[in-house]
Order: sequence, then C-alpha cells, then structure tokens
Amino acid sequence: MTDKPIKGGVATWACLPGFPPAVIFPFTPGERFGVRSLYEFQMLMYRPLYWLGRDGAPEIDWDLSVGEEPVWDETGRTCVVRIKPWKWSNGETVCADNVIFWMNMLKVKGPRFGAYSEGYFPDNLVSFAKVADDKVSFTFDKAYSKNWVLLNQLTMITPMPKAWDRTADGPADATHDIEQAEAVYEFLMAENGDVVEEDNSHRTRWADSPVWSVVNGPWRLKSYTEEGVVTFVPNEHYSGPNPAHLDELRQVSTTSDEQQYELLRSGDVQVGFLPPGMGVQPDGDPTKGGPNPLGDGFQLEPQILFNINFMAVNFSNPTVAGNMIRQPYVRQALQSCFDQEYGAREVYQGYGWSQTGSIPVLPKSDLVSPKIAERGGFWPFDLEKARQLLADNGWDVTTSPAVCVRPGTGPGEAGEGIPAGTELSFSLRYWEGRPSLARLMSQFRDDAAKAGIEIRLEEVMGSVLVAEDGPGEKRMWQLSCWGGGWVYNYPTGENLFQSGAACNFSNWRDAKADELIAKTVTTDSLDALYEYQEYIAEQAPVIFMPTFPRRLFEVAGNLRGFSPINPYGLINPENWYYVEEGA
Repeated sequence: MTDKPIKGGVATWACLPGFPPAVIFPFTPGERFGVRSLYEFQMLMYRPLYWLGRDGAPEIDWDLSVGEEPVWDETGRTCVVRIKPWKWSNGETVCADNVIFWMNMLKVKGPRFGAYSEGYFPDNLVSFAKVADDKVSFTFDKAYSKNWVLLNQLTMITPMPKAWDRTADGPADATHDIEQAEAVYEFLMAENGDVVEEDNSHRTRWADSPVWSVVNGPWRLKSYTEEGVVTFVPNEHYSGPNPAHLDELRQVSTTSDEQQYELLRSGDVQVGFLPPGMGVQPDGDPTKGGPNPLGDGFQLEPQILFNINFMAVNFSNPTVAGNMIRQPYVRQALQSCFDQEYGAREVYQGYGWSQTGSIPVLPKSDLVSPKIAERGGFWPFDLEKARQLLADNGWDVTTSPAVCVRPGTGPGEAGEGIPAGTELSFSLRYWEGRPSLARLMSQFRDDAAKAGIEIRLEEVMGSVLVAEDGPGEKRMWQLSCWGGGWVYNYPTGENLFQSGAACNFSNWRDAKADELIAKTVTTDSLDALYEYQEYIAEQAPVIFMPTFPRRLFEVAGNLRGFSPINPYGLINPENWYYVEEGA
C-alpha cells in the first residue's frame, strides 16, 4: 500500500522560544540578522537572487533561484547575471531594475545590512549596471574566487519590486537615482517598524501593507497577530517552480521548550522540535535520529546546518571588563574552561560535537585545518592550562575570583587598563527558556571558577539579547550567548571577524585577521583558509561552544516533503503535503 497525497490542509510550525519573526524588510540590520527572520519568514515571500541548498547539499539550487548562473568574462572580474521573468504578485515582472534597486540601497546603506562587511560587497565593485531588461553586470576591483563571489557576495541580493521604490510622499526613483536611496530606505524601515521593539502591534500591520503585500515567492502573509501567530497562504500569482500544496502555513510563538513540546504532544502543531536533553543519540552520531519519545506519530529529523556555535565577548566594552577581554590570554583561559565534550555528551546526550574553530566540523569537509583537527582546537578543555595562563600574566589564582597582583603592560603583567586588586569577573547574559543552555552555562561557570574566573549568569529573552548584545561601539555587555552562532554560505571570515563587519558580534578589530581573511576570498586554495582559521582559533575572539543540530525536528507522521533538511537553514513549506496513511 502507498500513501495517497491530500490537497490542502493546514500545517502549524512552532517557533523557537523568544524568537518570533522580527523583520519583514529583507534589508535586515545586523541586530536582527538571523535564520528566524530571513530563512524561515522573509524568503517564503521574497525570493533572493540565489537559493542556498539543493537536495540537502550545500550548493546553489538553480531551479529555485531568481538568477541564472553568472557568466564571467575572460578577465575574471566581470560577470553577467540573467534574471528569470518571474512575476510579482501585482503583475510586474522580476527584472534587472529590481536588482539595481537593491544594489543602490546596498551601496548607500551597506553598514545597516547584516551581511555587509566593510571593503567587500558592494565596496569591492568598480561598477554594477543594467545591461538589458533581464540582465545585470557586476565588475569587481580584482579577480576573486568565483565560488566565494557566488556564495558569499551575490547571495546577499534580494530583488525589490518597483512598488517599494517610494517615500511617504509617494513614488520615488531610487532605482535610477542613487541619491534617493536614503529616503526610500528610511520609508521602508518605518513601514517595517522598530526592529528592536518586542511588542507585536506594528507587525500586525504587515499583512495589509501595500508594500509588504507585493511578493514573488510561493507564499504571502495573511496575518500576524498580537500574540505572535503568523499565517501564510499560497501566493496565487506565484510563477516559480513548486507552488504550495497546503492551504495555510501557521507559525506560532512559544515561550519555552516545554510549552512547545506540549503543543506537539497535543497535536496542536505538526512541525516542532524535541527539546535538547530529551532525545538521546545512543551511537553518538548527531546526524541521525535516535529513539523518539513521541513514538511513531512523528518523524525525528536532526537539522544539521553548516554552522558554528560560539558566545561573543565584547571588545568595545569601555570598562575594566573590556580591558580584560582585550587581553588574548584572558580569552584563551576562558576557552580552556569550556568543556565542550561534556556538553556534547551529557547536555546534548550524543546530539552534539565539539567546535574547534571558525570552520564547521559538520557536515564533514576538507575545509577544516588538519592542525586544528589533530589538536582538538588550540584551547581544548584544560583548567590547569587556564590557571597557568592567568598566573603567568599577573593574577593570583590561589583565590577565586583571581586578583590582579602585577598590573602593567610588560611581560608577565596583566595588561593595559587593569589596576592592581582587580577581580577577574564577568557577567554572562544568555537566552532564557532553554534548560539545556542553562545547564551548559552553569557548567561553564563552575569550571571557570576552579580556574579563578568568576562568571555571573543572567537569563534574558532571546530576541532582547540579540538586539541589545550585538555589534556597536561602547556597549556595556561583557559576555553574551544566544545559544547559537553563524550559518555559513562559504566559510571565509569577512562576515564575523572582519574589522567593522555588521555581524562582527564581538566588535573585534585585528589587522592580521583582516589580511588573512582577504587572502581567503581571492583564491580557492585551502592553505589560505587553513592559515586564517588557525589564527582565529589561536586568538579566540569568540568562545567556541559545542555545536548541535539547530533543532531535532519533530514532523507529523502524515506530513511529507519535509526532507531533505537544508544545510543552510532555509525551508520550503510549499513542498509539504499531507497523505492518507495506508490508503
């Protein structure tokens, strides 16, 4: 017997606690730039130029991409992209002008876009131009890795419709006059509403907005309630492949892992996740689902992303805490206090793995430096090593917290701006409502105390945490952990570790790192990638944490089309459909 597909139906998706969709405007700023607002919300309605992930592999899906494969000239500096003639829901054709509109805004407002890194796209362009109604050219200032250009540069583009080219006074023309881009940006951000505000009242207006209702993806927004329930319906004007099978897709906010799990148990949601700690992978293979507590009524699907996990440390903090963070030996000691193997084995019960540096360990690839892989990272868990680092640099570690006894900037001294008598103590804010993360942070606190470092823990609502504890000058947070990290397209470091990058969460600036990053984007040589990641691992500008499946997805047994899992975190609910089981 085979399963018989059913046309229509409603599927409800449970959002991660504390992370409702916060931004609808695809030009998303760094403080809200993440999987939740982009890959699981915006891209259902507004298709990017290139779609990341194909059949579970980390590559471009050309069928789902608005742009065709770039064609390069003989110099290796200029490429031409043809735009497929998909339709916007207002009847207009997706075209070169829509790409130029985005590019003009990126040229003017790049630092306010989360994927922007100073010196890179669009700063590294000599020109970009419409060369036909359906073609755009990009000329770079030098020859770069074509793989990097495609995956890390051109994927930043989301074509924007003519209907968005306006201000409060009426239609504008930022598409052809870059001087108007600033005013159009301000209008669109006002239409989005405050990106930091947690109240949903401004989001309830998105569905009826004459701006945000113009879509080219397979879904359009039907409603967004004060309670954070998001409802999508199929875009009846969608002209791309794979139109939606379902009648509705609903996304519901949750406040905790436990609440979300009860929604699964009750049958109120069809796509949710098993709270970390509830699932056990007895074979220690986090890529495969183990025994399912929900039984045969659900499918257990680990969401393995091409990502790293870390906690940020704030280099821009203007206090003594910031002075301590700016000392490499302090960060190295902190990293040496983090027992990643404990986290992977005990907290995540076999569904985790140690993250040794800035390149994802899973899915397995030849991109990880052999030197890092062999050593298990530059600073594996070693409390005695942590104590020695501190003692060698002017701290009395016979007490906890350790006390600075040799101030100054010379050899064996604590470093600039750290007075005698200073206690080695940091506040660490982390995402509330996640018991596994709380357990991991408590273990880190207890281990760090043994080495002489006091960690003062504070739980904070997830969306508040990422809005307040991000990039920016003279922010007061010290250590911050939202329980995740970064999903890469191609794992060069310009987004996370380049000086001034919009998503340089630690506010780290390092000339040598910038130089090494620059090498990785001009060649496909693995040696350049190895040299860069080894320097990052040695310097520890973030504290690497055990990585784990973003979610252990629980999918209703009669819902099909969910797999394979996209390694970048994008979703395609237009592929989902119900079946009459055993028909």
